[in-house]
Amino acid sequence: MSKEGKGSSYGKKVMVLGGTGFLGYHALQEFLKLGYEVTVLALPPMPREGLLPPEVKVTLADLNELSDDEVVKLLEGQDALVHAAGADDRIVPKAPAWDFFYNANVKASIRLFTLARKAGVKRGVMCSSYFAYFDRIWPEEELAKHHPYVRSRVEQEEGALEAAMPDLELCILELPYIFGSMPGRLPLWEPLVQYVRSPLPLFYMKGGTNMITVHAVGQALAGGIEYGEAGHRYVVGDENLTWVQMMEKFCKAAGKDKKVHILPNWTIREAMRGMHLMHKHEGREGGLDPVPFSRIQTRETFFDPTPAAETLQYTRGGIDKAIQDTVDACPPRSLLKRKKK
Repeated sequence: MSKEGKGSSYGKKVMVLGGTGFLGYHALQEFLKLGYEVTVLALPPMPREGLLPPEVKVTLADLNELSDDEVVKLLEGQDALVHAAGADDRIVPKAPAWDFFYNANVKASIRLFTLARKAGVKRGVMCSSYFAYFDRIWPEEELAKHHPYVRSRVEQEEGALEAAMPDLELCILELPYIFGSMPGRLPLWEPLVQYVRSPLPLFYMKGGTNMITVHAVGQALAGGIEYGEAGHRYVVGDENLTWVQMMEKFCKAAGKDKKVHILPNWTIREAMRGMHLMHKHEGREGGLDPVPFSRIQTRETFFDPTPAAETLQYTRGGIDKAIQDTVDACPPRSLLKRKKK
């Protein structure tokens, strides 16, 4: 394969679905560096005035509220499509959770890539979760069976590939924990940052996971279009860290000299049981069933990202800076309250 990559042979026009979101924003920066003409489809409102360069064409609309003809019209003339939108595991919808995650992730993605193929799009990359990877390698945990969110990611991948291939060459990025910041949006890590800043002692759990910078994810998404193999699932990541190591990095970034106390697994399981009962009382259901998920959260969800990094040509390293950027993007709670007033 040439250094220019597969995507270059198809042209230089790309649509980024979710281009004003955390991942899509960083992906479009990489496409601009590569000389692509970038179009964005994202939910309104724009998170910040002047967020995107004037050369980026922006449509603010809900994909699910657009007709098939309207979607095809938006996609016509595009050489590539980046799907960086969808529902993540933080959302706790009304029960049953499966209905919500199926509509948001599975149904919407199948429709999107069916219409993209009809519009003549030739290359595509879609964001997914590394839980789909662990569902494959840890069959004994039955992750897709117990967790509606994981099931939605597994079926999203299968459905999107079936809808896209072979005319639209689609690859999938299965992503771990991501750190960094962007203009106009508060990092999802804000509650953790405030916990680290608080006078409370720090308690966390055993285990750990793989982590990556959002800058590297942006590069990987561009790499998926340029170099990705059709039909392939890439487990994208960088550094394997224990939860204690992660918390120590957050403490350093926040300027706090605090010891991280490790909780025994049974306390995590009981806390998760309490969360489950609270959700049930409220008529809600999490995408991750808290009690069985406590087993996963206290394990080491580690993997080797080298194959994906080499193929997609994203830069590794920089976790400390990304965590610092995350902390710096989270104002103290007192400032947040003043802004809301």
